[in-house]
Amino acid sequence: MERGCPGALALMDAGVSAPQVSVVMAVRNGGPSLAATLESVLSQGDVPLEFVVVDDGSTDHTPELLAQHAARDSRLHVITTAPRGLTQALISGCEAAQGQWIARQDAGDQSMPGRLARQLALVRADPSAVLCSSAARFVVPSRPGAGAEESPLELFVSRIPELRLQSGLEGPSHHGSVMFSRAAYRQVGGYRAPFYFAQDIDLWSRLVELGRHRVHPEVLYQADASPGSISGQHRREQLNFHALIRRASAARRRGLSETPWLAKAERLSARCPDSRTEIRRKARGAYFIAACLRGRHPQACRAYLREALRLDPLHLRARLRLLFT
Repeated sequence: MERGCPGALALMDAGVSAPQVSVVMAVRNGGPSLAATLESVLSQGDVPLEFVVVDDGSTDHTPELLAQHAARDSRLHVITTAPRGLTQALISGCEAAQGQWIARQDAGDQSMPGRLARQLALVRADPSAVLCSSAARFVVPSRPGAGAEESPLELFVSRIPELRLQSGLEGPSHHGSVMFSRAAYRQVGGYRAPFYFAQDIDLWSRLVELGRHRVHPEVLYQADASPGSISGQHRREQLNFHALIRRASAARRRGLSETPWLAKAERLSARCPDSRTEIRRKARGAYFIAACLRGRHPQACRAYLREALRLDPLHLRARLRLLFT
């Protein structure tokens, strides 16, 4: 059962005008980085905003921290649910959003100062725009388990010049960097439950059928690329979903039904929350980070390779790469 977050009628009854931007975030066990994430959004200036946070069944101090921030800032609205996964949490958050534009934010990441104002100005200058993203900086802890007191290492900066989903499913630099029209989101059907992963690419593939994707060239978003991130732990699953999204998109373009591909996505989603492979996924995440660090940060690369082997001693690729790094 969901709790919290006033709806449109409650806002009108209270005499509060609807925000221009609704920032939507899902979190489960946000950890020590959550406070910085919340502050990076609530400190955004020059944009009337609301911050809708869906607590997806946290068991740590996350509920208390969210309650403390909500008591200090009325723009923060918290929805509390049982654990259901990112896609379902985002569906709930976007349903509650009241802004003309919805901006995404991921727990553990940070929106740079001025992000919302710059993106809002960009889409307002182009009436055909339904989606906006920005360049994003990806950072990683200097070693596995490093705390916030250690400066993170920059992996790379991602800049996507244009959204080309029909051929290669190339999308925005990061899910959390986007801002999209709430009206367009509703028109295309929003996030779709069958996509446990890659729900963002599925949404973008439908939004760009309505209008343009604009990209702000500045780095307006900083993303955590730690081994616990979805890209690190679930790369294989993401690629499987990407293949289904390509087929669904092709069917739509030909005027055919997407139903067969959505059914396959639903079956794939049913297998995703599998705790039996959690350790192996963490090892894959550590290896993913090591591969990104190779060449630029060899010492950190070796640390993550050793972490991958600690988690999965049978990780042959990590063992071989450690020998030659």
